[in-house]
Amino acid sequence: MNLHFEFSYRASLKPPLAVGDGPYGTRLFFEVIEGSFEGKRLNGKILTGGGDWLLAGADGFGRLDVRAQFVTDDGAALYLSYYGLLEMNAKLQAVVGDVKFGTEYGDHYFRTNPRFETGDPRYAWLNQTLFVAEGHFLPGRTVEYKVYRVD
Repeated sequence: MNLHFEFSYRASLKPPLAVGDGPYGTRLFFEVIEGSFEGKRLNGKILTGGGDWLLAGADGFGRLDVRAQFVTDDGAALYLSYYGLLEMNAKLQAVVGDVKFGTEYGDHYFRTNPRFETGDPRYAWLNQTLFVAEGHFLPGRTVEYKVYRVD
């Protein structure tokens, strides 16, 4: 099995909506404001309306539950969804406390498994491809991911 870099993306997020403590942890919703993605085969914009329904657990990890809509530069609509894990360590807590700061890849465990759906035949390969990604935070409540195709 091999990993091949496919594209990166950035998404700006609204301040979180705190749903509150529930039976499984603390639920927070982070709505996507805007974003973009770029790579050799995929380039375009991330639309509003998507977001992360994060569940913060007592074990110090957030369980990601993300859905978003992408539109490629040549007009194809892509639906993206994924689950993942986010280590909510001291470096992440500093970013949450002050959006002027960011983290670097590797500062905390931040991994996902993006899954795409599209009806556009030019991008049908996305429907049958497994991806993994690593993330980090940029200043200004922006998340950035590097997405890898699994062969």
